[in-house]
Order: sequence, then C-alpha cells, then structure tokens
Amino acid sequence: MIARKNKWLLTGVQMALLVWSGTTFAADKVYVANEGADLVSVHDAVSFEKLASVPVGQAPHNVQVSPDGKFAWVTNNGEPGPVAGQAAHKGAAHGAHGAQPGAVWVIDTSTHAVVDKVPVGAHPAHVVVTPDGRLAYVTNGGGNSVSVIDTSARTLVVTIPVGQFPHGLRVSPDGKEVYVANLKGGTVSVIDTASQKEVAQVPVGKGPAQTGFTPDGRFAFVSLSQENAVALIDPTTRKVIRKIAVGTVPIQLYATPDSRTLLVANQGTRKAPGKTVSLIDLASFKVVKTLETGNGAHGVVVDRDGRLAYVTNIYANSVSVVDLKDRSVTKTIPVGKEPNGISIAP
Repeated sequence: MIARKNKWLLTGVQMALLVWSGTTFAADKVYVANEGADLVSVHDAVSFEKLASVPVGQAPHNVQVSPDGKFAWVTNNGEPGPVAGQAAHKGAAHGAHGAQPGAVWVIDTSTHAVVDKVPVGAHPAHVVVTPDGRLAYVTNGGGNSVSVIDTSARTLVVTIPVGQFPHGLRVSPDGKEVYVANLKGGTVSVIDTASQKEVAQVPVGKGPAQTGFTPDGRFAFVSLSQENAVALIDPTTRKVIRKIAVGTVPIQLYATPDSRTLLVANQGTRKAPGKTVSLIDLASFKVVKTLETGNGAHGVVVDRDGRLAYVTNIYANSVSVVDLKDRSVTKTIPVGKEPNGISIAP
C-alpha cells in the first residue's frame, strides 16, 4: 500500500515537472492585434486568460509570430498619436485607402516587450515570416508594394512593386513564393523569394483580401470580399480552378494542418455584420459547416495540432474559440477594441 502511494506520488511529481518545464504540456499563447486600442493582447491558448497587454503603434492591423515562437511582428501606422483608431484599415475590405507611413514593431514573446521598430511603406497591412525565419514580408496598402525585412538585422532589404492596394499575404509551404492579395486590383501577385521580384499576377475576382495555402502545397486560395466567395488556385499553373460561395464579405482564411479543411471568416459590414465562419471540405470543395461566432468575424488562425481555431470578431470586440473535432464554438471571450489579426506562439 505504501509502495503504491509512493508510486502515485512520484508520478504526480513527474507530471508536475513536465508541466513546469513545458516538455509535454507546452502552453501556447494567442496574440491579438486590437486595432482600435493600439494594443496587442496576449492570451493563454487554453484558458484564454490575458497574460499581457502590449502597447504598440497606431491601429495595429495584423500580428504574426515567427516560426520559432520567439518574436511577434505587428504592423501599425507609426507612433501612437491623436489620430489613433482612425486608420484607413477600418473598412479595408471595401477599398479604403491611406498613405500614412507605417512600421512593423517586434515583440519579444518571452518578455512581452517591444524590442525593435522597423519603418516600412505607406499604410502597412499584413506581415508574414518565411518558414526558415529569415525574412518578413509586409504589404504596404498605400504604396502598392511589399517590404522585405531581414529578421536578424531588422532592416529593410528591398521594396517590391505589386498590384493595387495589397492587403493579405502568405508564404508557400516550401518558402519559395509569396502570394499577395491586391484588394483593389482584383489579382494575386506572386513573389519569387529567390529573386525578390513579382513574377506573376493572377486574375482572381473582386476584392481579394487574404491568401493562403494548404500545408501540403496542393492548393492556394484567396478570399474575394466583394464576391462572397473563395477562389482556389492551382500553384503549378497559377490559375483559378474554382470558386466556392461562402458568407458575406469573407476576409481571413486558414487551412487545417492536415490540409483537409479551410476556415473562412465572414465579416460582413459594420451596418450588416457577418458573424459566421465557413468550413470548406477540400475534397468535395463544399461548405460542410457554418459556425456562428460574433459580429464581424475577421481574423482566423488554427493551432499547430489542428484541434482549435481562434476567430477575431472585429465589431464585437471578442475572440471565439472553435473546437475543430466537434465543429463547434466552445467559448467567446472579450478582448480589446476592434480585434483584427491573430496569431499563435508555440
């Protein structure tokens, strides 16, 4: 009996040590760009308890954690000031345009402190980091360009001309290409990461807002905010192979790690908010489930295990958590004002 008690005690201690060390139960953190509050809020990915609130520049639109989880990159319109909260990004899906110069601020995820500020082009929208962590790409909506940043030196490498009002962008799984949604141009620019040049523009439709890829590299896709649809692209031929109807004004989208399901956040408008996420089966190319989140479903990200998805509700000042196995919303939590981009740190 004593031996059994000791065995259970030892097991408990071992489990506690594993939890403490993070070896088995790694505590992921969710980063939310609260555009209307000039803050990035940091939350525990399970409990969604707020761990930190990081002041950043004016109207932080998008946040992206580096592949190694050490830094979070945030686009904004420069130092905080009296015009904060009035950025042209509000209503960007409807073609708003701004020319204010901006920056990308870098947050150390271990301390939640801003450790650097990198000037970029006019009115930066989204930022992504390459799979190897060496480069960051930033869309400049007011300059029709993409800034490329050396993440080690944190300096601008080159500025690449692209289509009209570039907004969302993503890097291909192999790191060789970047797909950029040109919101006003009706195209997706393809950037070759070796030459750092635009090598193609793919006509896709009205109001392309965000791009993405399946992790297996089989498909690329783009949300068409003015068509209430998603366009699927063959990355080999660089042609649209089909369009799938979703909710009103789709913005961000994200594929699950198994490349089987695509989640699409349907924002709607401020006057007629959308509050759903469409789940597209990538075998049948059909919407197999529509989940209700909150007003203005905008940003979406899926955790590395494909268990949970997180959706920002820009008009409801909240984030909804989706259980992907049950395909249900498990909780909706208040965050800062006008939450926009969202990312996960391992």
